[in-house]
Amino acid sequence: MLAVESSLLDNLQKYFGFDSFKGDQEAIINNVLEGKDTFVIMPTGGGKSMCYQLPALMSAGTAIVISPLIALMKNQVDAMRNFGSEDGIAHFLNSSLNKTEIAQVKKDIVAGKTKLLYVAPESLTKEENVNFLKDINISFFAIDEAHCISEWGHDFRPEYRRLRPIIEQIGTVPIMALTATATPKVQQDIQKNLGMSEANVFKSSFNRKNLYYEVRPKVNVIKEIIKYIKSQSGKSGIVYCLSRKKVEEIAETLQVNGIKAMPYHAGLEANVRAKTQDDFLMEEIDVIVATIAFGMGIDKPDVRFVIHHDIPKSLEGYYQETGRAGRDGGEGNCVVFYSYDDIVKLEKFMKGKPVAEQEIGKQLLIETVGYAETASCRRKVLLHYFGEEYPDANCGGKCDNCLHPKQRFEGEESICMVLETVLEIKEKFKAKHVAQVLCGISTAQTKSYKHDKLEVFGKGSEYDEKYWTAVIRQSIINGFLLKDIENYGLLRVSDKGKEYLEKPYSMMLTRDVDYDAVADDDDIAVGGGGGKTAAADETLFAMLKDLRKRIAKQKNVPPFVVFQDPSLEDMSIQYPITMDEMKQIIGVGQGKALRFGKEFVDLIKKYVEENEIDRPMDMVVKSVVNKSGLKVYLIQNIDRKIPFQDLAKAKGITLSDVISEIESIVSSGTKVNIDYYIDDTIDDDKQDEVFDYFKTAETDSVEAALKELGEEDYTEEEIRLMRIKFISEMGN
Repeated sequence: MLAVESSLLDNLQKYFGFDSFKGDQEAIINNVLEGKDTFVIMPTGGGKSMCYQLPALMSAGTAIVISPLIALMKNQVDAMRNFGSEDGIAHFLNSSLNKTEIAQVKKDIVAGKTKLLYVAPESLTKEENVNFLKDINISFFAIDEAHCISEWGHDFRPEYRRLRPIIEQIGTVPIMALTATATPKVQQDIQKNLGMSEANVFKSSFNRKNLYYEVRPKVNVIKEIIKYIKSQSGKSGIVYCLSRKKVEEIAETLQVNGIKAMPYHAGLEANVRAKTQDDFLMEEIDVIVATIAFGMGIDKPDVRFVIHHDIPKSLEGYYQETGRAGRDGGEGNCVVFYSYDDIVKLEKFMKGKPVAEQEIGKQLLIETVGYAETASCRRKVLLHYFGEEYPDANCGGKCDNCLHPKQRFEGEESICMVLETVLEIKEKFKAKHVAQVLCGISTAQTKSYKHDKLEVFGKGSEYDEKYWTAVIRQSIINGFLLKDIENYGLLRVSDKGKEYLEKPYSMMLTRDVDYDAVADDDDIAVGGGGGKTAAADETLFAMLKDLRKRIAKQKNVPPFVVFQDPSLEDMSIQYPITMDEMKQIIGVGQGKALRFGKEFVDLIKKYVEENEIDRPMDMVVKSVVNKSGLKVYLIQNIDRKIPFQDLAKAKGITLSDVISEIESIVSSGTKVNIDYYIDDTIDDDKQDEVFDYFKTAETDSVEAALKELGEEDYTEEEIRLMRIKFISEMGN
């Protein structure tokens, strides 16, 4: 055996230049060389590729590597050719090759030159390829990204389900399955589907010690992203978005704000994607804005931050994507922006899919929400999801919850109530139902199962559903409850939970974070590694209000005509000291800046100098011109006197949306004349009354105007239209 070990190390040194193996690599490679089925679960950056590359080079014949991504194949083949003496040592076979290239690949394989052949699952199913592979000496099959086999995996691909019968057609050879993410359920699916239940399983820890995890409320998200990236100057990072459109928008906004960024998604030409990838690797650009099409197999070790603009569909996807950070063992910050609205959107996307797929999708989303809203250690929650228990009480400041610990409370009584309820309803219901029973919420389900008649119904009504959801989640993480994934997440009490019920003891729990409430709070400071959002400077805000009042008096207009309150608030956060910076303030366009901006800029500049204020320059976000051209379209068609209803119909929006857009145009300082529409819809007397009201009003609030003028006599729409006319005529 010693001879084998020395031979292994010699080959490792010879081909790859390493002196030692990482983690389980040596044991895995020995298992493959012994001709046994092998199942490898190893997080991104753990050295998975080595586990099949080295035994392939050391074995007689050709190893077939099945991989779902063409870009990944090319990268790996290029890397292998650098290690070997000739190009024929590694090839790929996929739809990107022409007939001549395919013939060359087959010639090298037959000649015995090729040790590794990378094949897409679709190419493997072609009859001509199956027949060819039957006649060659295959050392073993390696199935990369094996989680694609499972419907419970984050990247399910039906063609992966056909792999086992095809492999059997080709011949009886050892199989190796590899994945960077696998929950216990996915692991079971992979083994069952590939017929490798007897395989030796090598599972590495999923704990990436160098990664910092943080969840932020989705407020001013673009501004926050720009601010964060600028605080990481010169470092490489990835921003993930769910849609291609959003990728394009954010990449462009980053560019105009002086950040070297490029978009990456499957809708771009292959040569554009390849160039972007190369530029990122060569540090020509710092940031890639991408859909999940980017990332699998991209070997850039020094990605320092991964930002999620949208919450991913599953924790597996999230883990895979954050795994791109800090692969060299150095710093890696993972920030996700979260709003429950995103979850609602993702649920809508699932409509129309088969019921089973919807159920699976919902389960995965529930886990994601749980991770986002938890106040417990994020590392602990994440590792539990992958069937691994984190031994420590917390991760010591490597996630936002441990860095800024949330208030804890004694949970002994609450845990017991949860466990009793689960037993009382015969362990046949999900977490949401258990929480509703405890709260005493009558639903169709509680009534039909007569759970509203149970003693436990409403026993915990002093707390809300969110509280009980948090208690249930932490009971699962602490091992008192088990979630039956096979049956869509039904809760069962574990042996440990039954013991706890018999002999309860003190357990400190934390309340979940309500991110929607956070988002509604203007004064909230966003925590974590990347700094905090500034709250408005109250002294400066008061000074700006005084200046506004003085200018309004000179011009004989109400103060809101000069600048509205949100604009002043933004000024007292951003401290604009040039006219260009003033134009970037909320509600201040070029017109307003030229008309009123100078005095405000002068005041702010003097205030900044006198008080030695460190300005958050990176927060002045330049916006990209609205490509939809809606504003331009409206201005042009208002000049043509087109009725608003026709404008709304043409653009597929509501009348209220049209008025909102015009309000935005006018408040930014552009003059529009909508008299033609007002004269058609509002009586002259009414017009005069509303106009006179705004002349003396302290605020431009529609609610205040309706209250003063009478809700029976005026509609909200009439007030809004007259406000547009007033601001346009008096202020622009």
